[in-house]
Amino acid sequence: MTDLKISIGNISFDNPIWVASGTFGYGTEAPELVDVNRIGAIVTKSITRQPREGNPPPRIVESASGMINSIGLANIGVERYVKEMLPIYDDLSTKIIMNIAGTDIQEYIEVLEMTESVSSVIAGYEINISCPNVKKGGMEFGVDREMTAKLTEELRKRTERLIIMKLSPNVSNINSIGKAAQDAGADAVSAINTVVGMSINATSGKSDIYTTYGGLSGPAIKPVGLAAVHKLYNELSIPIIGIGGIVSSEDVAEYILAGSTAVQVGTANYRNPGIGQDIIDAFSKYIGQSNWKSSADMIGKVQIYNQ
Repeated sequence: MTDLKISIGNISFDNPIWVASGTFGYGTEAPELVDVNRIGAIVTKSITRQPREGNPPPRIVESASGMINSIGLANIGVERYVKEMLPIYDDLSTKIIMNIAGTDIQEYIEVLEMTESVSSVIAGYEINISCPNVKKGGMEFGVDREMTAKLTEELRKRTERLIIMKLSPNVSNINSIGKAAQDAGADAVSAINTVVGMSINATSGKSDIYTTYGGLSGPAIKPVGLAAVHKLYNELSIPIIGIGGIVSSEDVAEYILAGSTAVQVGTANYRNPGIGQDIIDAFSKYIGQSNWKSSADMIGKVQIYNQ
């Protein structure tokens, strides 16, 4: 049998194919379309202290090989999340990673502490410090290593669950941000979040997005994601979860070879909510037909010319 199991910290995952925050809702919206228990992990949409309606429309537009979104972290808020969603997760066998966003350190702390105050099966937290489509908040942390370190340190004090810091590609040195998170106690980093982008309607002359700029995702950003993962792998000692343009088992293989322990499927979920399990089947077949003993055996094994 093909071995797809991977581990991050003290948590074992059945396979390395996860679904990304913001692209799969709270993980319970499409039971007739996908068997969520087959997915390695569900990363829920970002949760903030108070409910958010998000940015005004239009806030999503297709682009060449991807899309630009400016949803603005629309969510039900942590109180409803704790009351309504956490009990539902008791009936799922897949791992749940809660994504947290905030406008300052105190908000991140409050969301985490309110979640930690009740019993739940969630495996850990992905901390959104890299969202490019809100005017104030995570992006400020994602471009500053000292703020990243301080936030990671404060959250680490308050939980024994996994802490995964989600990194932005919109920085001059992603390694320095990743190193700051690692040194402050993060169990892993995920990379990358969306790339800042813009779309203009040539006929009307207007911007296609209300906020002017949004986050570009999809296949168009895969080369950026691969490069970020490989750079981080050469610098960090903690696991990396690769994100960006994954639509096939070959994409998964590339990210793992670059240095990812796991990957997150994002934009592709909008076209096919069941693509995660399709990729799991295809990747299992890929491993079985290759010379790799397991998924974990592939991590960081890309062959670099002249080395």
